Amino acid sequence: MSHSHNLRLAVCLLASALTVCAQAGVKPGIEVLRDRNFKGLEGRRVALLSNPSGVDSNLKPTVDILVEAPQVNLVALFAPEHGIRGNVYAGGSVEGGIDDRTGLPVHSLHGATREPTAEMLKGIDVVVYDIQDVGSRSYTFISTLGLMMRACARLGIKVMVLDRPNPLGGLKTEGPLVEDGFHSFVGEFKIPYIYGLTVGELANLINSEGLNRGQKGNLEPLSCELEVVPMEGWERGMLFGDTGLPWVLPSPNIPEPLTAVRYPAAGLVGEFQNYLQIGIGYSLPFGVFAAEWIDADRLKERLDSYHIEGVAWRTIHYTPFSGSCARKLVHGVQFYFTDFEAAPVTLVQFYVMQAVQELYGRNPFVGYPESVTMFDKVCGTDRVKRMMRDGVKVSKLLPLWNRDVGAFRELARRYWLYR
Repeated sequence: MSHSHNLRLAVCLLASALTVCAQAGVKPGIEVLRDRNFKGLEGRRVALLSNPSGVDSNLKPTVDILVEAPQVNLVALFAPEHGIRGNVYAGGSVEGGIDDRTGLPVHSLHGATREPTAEMLKGIDVVVYDIQDVGSRSYTFISTLGLMMRACARLGIKVMVLDRPNPLGGLKTEGPLVEDGFHSFVGEFKIPYIYGLTVGELANLINSEGLNRGQKGNLEPLSCELEVVPMEGWERGMLFGDTGLPWVLPSPNIPEPLTAVRYPAAGLVGEFQNYLQIGIGYSLPFGVFAAEWIDADRLKERLDSYHIEGVAWRTIHYTPFSGSCARKLVHGVQFYFTDFEAAPVTLVQFYVMQAVQELYGRNPFVGYPESVTMFDKVCGTDRVKRMMRDGVKVSKLLPLWNRDVGAFRELARRYWLYR
């Protein structure tokens, strides 16, 4: 089964990204809700937390679907990172105001306020969430959902999550849980880095298990009134290319489903400034590791010698068009998953760090204090830094990186909506 998945991953993702499938094999939550005549929203004042990735299989935005539905009284919009229309670049502050297309008020949840205030939620009966997840803990959309759920729990407001596929599938789990003291907007929940759940399943889990952190960083067992509208036709072994759905980029640096698969393999390296170029500002975001000073052939040879299961490497030379290496020729490796199910996805970047230190003596944990702070937040612990600071060896990291996986898989299984 894994071989066929990888064939589809390599061949069909482009078609998935560019082709609208009128009769998709998987029906997302918004279509199921529409088929149910918007049951649960009738006669209630509704707000929508979404972005451009909230669409049906014909690319009609969820906001338009709800505005046009006579049963639905849509009264407000909430904007996550990148904005309700996706017009704010990564990390940029999102402004509130009025949505030009609908005339509805827009409340920003990625600026001065990340958790909605009581004033923003005043008069709202139900908040609907519809955003394409990327499957990695550090992406802020699920954090925004958790903060919304926490605010709604306090005010007695219902949350309805319209479920969508996890582009990493529903079987892979990797990385340690976020440790106390390291919860942040890129690590709201005590979950692994790759959590192997759809956003609806994750919402059920954090709502029931009290994994949503409190305002002082402690776990606060708040449960909102939550309804998940499940997909139809999705199975846990599916990658996004298997779904038949069109991909709408949830953020500027995730332009296609394959990028979401690459992100957890390279994103942590991206926290270090002036270390390695990972394809941001080039056509392969999160798909390469390169620098001006690297000998591509030597790096590939060293990485090949590690015999990493399910991962293959090729040399690459390119010129980024933006970023710190703009207009400079860099050299390095591009990585491929030959067996995604078997590959240690999140460890790929650590193997590259190890190879770079062995070949060039460059340790990213020495001399990058500001970058390391953000790295710790994304990891959800400072133990990775402490283990690898004196010598980058993946073997040192394995006990920590894998310690929570088995227990979380057992916990997560209780919340599966799809078998």
